[in-house]
Amino acid sequence: MITELHTERLHLRKMKVSDSSSLFKIWSDPDVTKFMNVSCLTNENQAKEMITLLDDLSQDRKAIRFSIIKIETKEIIGSCGYNSLDFENAKAEIGYDIAKSFWGRGYASEAIYSLLDYAFSSLKMNRIEAKVEPENVNSIKLLQKLNFTFEGTLRQYERVDGKFNDLKIYSKLISD
Repeated sequence: MITELHTERLHLRKMKVSDSSSLFKIWSDPDVTKFMNVSCLTNENQAKEMITLLDDLSQDRKAIRFSIIKIETKEIIGSCGYNSLDFENAKAEIGYDIAKSFWGRGYASEAIYSLLDYAFSSLKMNRIEAKVEPENVNSIKLLQKLNFTFEGTLRQYERVDGKFNDLKIYSKLISD
């Protein structure tokens, strides 16, 4: 399984426990985690636990998460990856988060484009999907910009903090 991808401005490297300090700063920002299916982190050990869990999933080829590193400054500005990999059905689900100070600069679309390219060309996926909370307007705009197709609303699809949330599902096919 791939451990790194490169774009013009970004280096996507498989997440490591040593990234926990940088990722904790991002994942402890309520504006960043508002639409993630995790609660806002309150200590760095939670980031270490999450990275370890994600690493276990990647060992089983079920998922892989990358730290997004800005090449120019070598700083971690977010994370992205394949939340689930389904090789039997040639599909994957992507997810992403960017530190608030880097919003609106095209880093998320650059990282996601890299994920799409790798999934279609190397992993031989046919379908990439993203599930987004209806209020996450910025993420929806990003998916639309990348020509994802809105397929519908998954009603009360996941429970977060005891509340059932709807999710909008978007997809992109290799033939799109």
